[in-house]
Amino acid sequence: MALQGPIPVGFDMVFPHGCYVVGEVEPVKDFDASTNGRFVQSRDKTTGELVWQVAVMDADPTVKPGQKTVAVKILAPVQPVPPAPMPGLPFTPVEFDHVTVTPYVNGTGRLAYSIKVRAMRAPRTGTAPATRNIVTPAKDAA
Repeated sequence: MALQGPIPVGFDMVFPHGCYVVGEVEPVKDFDASTNGRFVQSRDKTTGELVWQVAVMDADPTVKPGQKTVAVKILAPVQPVPPAPMPGLPFTPVEFDHVTVTPYVNGTGRLAYSIKVRAMRAPRTGTAPATRNIVTPAKDAA
């Protein structure tokens, strides 16, 4: 099979309605290398880059409440900084570049996905992710 390892996908395939940062960017612990009192940060097995993690909320209204928040792992040599908050919004919209997903079977026997990215940035459009690319009928008639 030609497809092995992480599967490259577009940001819009994973978060078609956008997503929002709801946590801090934190280093991911390497549980095998860390010992009591000594924290070792995880490195990506393929690239060797340090692994960071941030919690994001999926803006898709059809996602069940228990599945709204997901962890996104960021591969970067230094701790990534989330985009600046947008005035009037309770959460900061964010987009990711170079997104990959890795399917796996979780502890309950269900299919799950690990999401890894190479960069985090503000949305390109300047509008909230949940409202971009929506065409109203009034605009279609004009």
